[in-house]
Amino acid sequence: MKSVVVKTIALLAIAASLTACGNLSRTQRNTTTGAIIGGVAGNLLGGDTGSTLGGAALGGIIGSQVR
Repeated sequence: MKSVVVKTIALLAIAASLTACGNLSRTQRNTTTGAIIGGVAGNLLGGDTGSTLGGAALGGIIGSQVR
């Protein structure tokens, strides 16, 4: 359980640092944020590489469509 919490906190910190990049467009920031959140959710739900990658891909697609 501790490992999951540590991974989640680390990925959220990475997401926060990437969204602070000033040279990214709004779409790029949303895509990055969606991919990171989707990857975390996929990992927490599935617990394997396929779930993580699937969640990141789906999160990136959804994030890129958010206006």
